[in-house]
Amino acid sequence: MSPRPLGRITAAGSGLLLAAALAACTPNPSPEVAVRSFLLAWQDGDHAAAATYTDGDPEQVAAALTDMREHLDLASLRFDLGPISREGESAEAEFGVHADLGIGDPTWNYTGHMPLEWGPDGWRISWSTSVLHPDLSEDERLAISYESQERGQILGREGEPLVTADSVTAFGVMPGEMEDKEAGVTQLAELLEEDPDPLLNRVRSAPPEQFQPLVLLRGSSVDEELLTEAGKIAGVDTREVEVNMTPSVAPFLLGEVAGTAEHRVSSRVPGPYQAGDTVGLSGLQNIFQHELAGSGTTQVVSLDGSGGITDVLESWEGERSGVIGTTLDMDVQQAAETALDSLPADGYLVAVDTASGEILSAASASGSTADDNAFTGSYVPGGVFTPVSTLAALESGAAGPDTVVPCGYSTEIGGQTFRNPGSGFLSGQPDLARNLAFNCNVGFADLSADVGPDAIASSAERLGIGAEWQLPVPASSGTVSIGGDDVDVASAMIGEHGVRVSPLTMALATAAIADGTWHAPTLVPEAGPAQDRETALDEAHLEVVRQGLRDAVVNRMPQLLTSGGEVYGQAAATEQNGTVLHWFVGYKDGVAFAVLAEVDPNVSELSQYAVDAAGTFLASMANGAPAEEDVPAGGNGSPQGEPSAPSNGAGGTGTEGTAQGTG
Repeated sequence: MSPRPLGRITAAGSGLLLAAALAACTPNPSPEVAVRSFLLAWQDGDHAAAATYTDGDPEQVAAALTDMREHLDLASLRFDLGPISREGESAEAEFGVHADLGIGDPTWNYTGHMPLEWGPDGWRISWSTSVLHPDLSEDERLAISYESQERGQILGREGEPLVTADSVTAFGVMPGEMEDKEAGVTQLAELLEEDPDPLLNRVRSAPPEQFQPLVLLRGSSVDEELLTEAGKIAGVDTREVEVNMTPSVAPFLLGEVAGTAEHRVSSRVPGPYQAGDTVGLSGLQNIFQHELAGSGTTQVVSLDGSGGITDVLESWEGERSGVIGTTLDMDVQQAAETALDSLPADGYLVAVDTASGEILSAASASGSTADDNAFTGSYVPGGVFTPVSTLAALESGAAGPDTVVPCGYSTEIGGQTFRNPGSGFLSGQPDLARNLAFNCNVGFADLSADVGPDAIASSAERLGIGAEWQLPVPASSGTVSIGGDDVDVASAMIGEHGVRVSPLTMALATAAIADGTWHAPTLVPEAGPAQDRETALDEAHLEVVRQGLRDAVVNRMPQLLTSGGEVYGQAAATEQNGTVLHWFVGYKDGVAFAVLAEVDPNVSELSQYAVDAAGTFLASMANGAPAEEDVPAGGNGSPQGEPSAPSNGAGGTGTEGTAQGTG
């Protein structure tokens, strides 16, 4: 796993020695001049010139110096001149070596030695391979060896693995079996539609008898024809390896790993990783790449003539890969994914722990690693914003728990007419909780002048909407930006103007209503919560909201009661950019959740898809599988004396005395 650069740059003359003025009649009048001249030429990459300062065969010496640079795939080579001892016509020079092994790799520092002898042409270095390194004997050369780490795992809250180990085909080479490394690797790269440069960087510096995996491909991208063509290239081999790659749940959250058929490592990941490594491209795989990938052990080794390792000259231990724990609950996550299966198009379900803000599930109907709208989406909430508006009316003093809030057929504010879903109205003397239960646009719009934009924004922020918090992965807390016109404030009260939220935002807001305190979300416990702030809310005000949410389920969505226990929630339908948004937000037994279904306007709306998905989710949570729908005792579950609302929560024609529908 140690990285190799995409290119190498030779450092010419940097930090070596002061160049000597060679003006004496004798070419090398002193050992110092010979050593300085040799090291300076070697450092500059002028290996032919360096060879002239030795007593060896010029071509062989130049080839040895060139091989060292290529076999180590050096980014740069610098020298420091050390002490020189002289006795008669013999001398011994010491010098410091700083061999930069590449971007992200270590620098190999060691002390070299070279003997010198006086002769007719002055002082010359007595050449042997030990000049390259003191422990290098004749017929040995240098190489870089890597020991890669197995990719770590991402775990659920109970320690369950969330990433599937895939069998992938590693296309690689045995360097020692290649007739022409550059030609062979280039041919393989062209066959796999890869850039040959990063592949060559790894192969040049590798021990010849060690298999070098260069490109990882899944089985769907590997056929017999490809294997046959690869096998025709000398030195190319393929091996099956197991790699933790595919998210078993929440693909956008866990993220994608480079090395899949769609994202090949060597072409997609430059810089600090070499060909054949796996690298997280998105989600937690990307954010915690270092922890999950670790780093390989890098060794400088000496090889004999057959390519066997004879000695380890230097070693840098890599960091072991580890695991990342998350708050995802597999039962809740699987229930969420099951719930989205029946949606006609895109949709999302996020569930959180009401007592802590820990994220229990994050599901998208698309299953795409790129579809993170459950966390980052910016959606109009419509009527599911009315719990916030109810709290704003109470906190601002615009209404109290027992204040009568009339809900007629319609109201006109600032020249705009507001009507209720289903065009109904509320009879008698409805209070705030009843307006909330029946999603009464008219009642909330009429309160807007007394509530005001600041109170709406303040209550929303206390529930985390528009607040400052963040997670390890991209996430949005939403926005609240309300204009000053009367119609803007009235529209904001019913979630149609100036308010944008994500499913995560609404799940957290609903959890705060259930628990009495807003908790910042947590996804990876070791990273801590999104922020330390917790916001306590007024219990008396919350009881009004809770009563409205409970009555909303009983009167308008009784099918949600089939899973047992007390269910609280609000549902609504609204439009955004030509798409109908079906929402449900609610909670039960310590789990708060938000469902969003994006529906084509041309699709029949006989169902409120978010409510249906919520029912499946609750049934799966209770029974491990969707339950049969039973009508609760008392018909559709409406309180005695209250006109019925459609059981599917989808709205419809209003019954006199009732504001019906969810949209």
